[in-house]
Amino acid sequence: MPSFDVVSEVNAHEVANAIDQANRELAQRFDFKDTGARFELEELTVTLHAQVDFQLKQMLEILKLRLGKRGVDLACLDVKEPEINLSAARQQVLLKQGVDAETGRKISRLIKDSKLKVQAGLQGEKVRVTGKQRDDLQAAIQLLRGSKLDLPLQFTNFRD
Repeated sequence: MPSFDVVSEVNAHEVANAIDQANRELAQRFDFKDTGARFELEELTVTLHAQVDFQLKQMLEILKLRLGKRGVDLACLDVKEPEINLSAARQQVLLKQGVDAETGRKISRLIKDSKLKVQAGLQGEKVRVTGKQRDDLQAAIQLLRGSKLDLPLQFTNFRD
């Protein structure tokens, strides 16, 4: 029986390249010279370090630009509030990955309400969609691409 998986993943290698490019841009920019501003990447968390809040806003725009150019969907960013004290400011940006239970239920409900001849089931951090015909599965992919979910979706493991 044909099936595919709906996942939400971030390419960690592309994120690391984007962070590296953003750090190089900070080193080149005149307004960031000798300020100690930098990006740090740990697992799926990017930490922005700067002296003031205004610089954090500029750094966030640089980060979004670099991630966008590397093909990372900006919908996966979860920007936290900046932490500001007298000597420095920092801000964390989390990269969301995986389909959580609530979003998985939304995807399943969306597919069931569409009256397509496919079934959707939540399996960990992905949703498995199965059907008898390949055309029905492709229609389900188009339906999910057109839906407004707050998470970037990829469709993997398409089996015929």
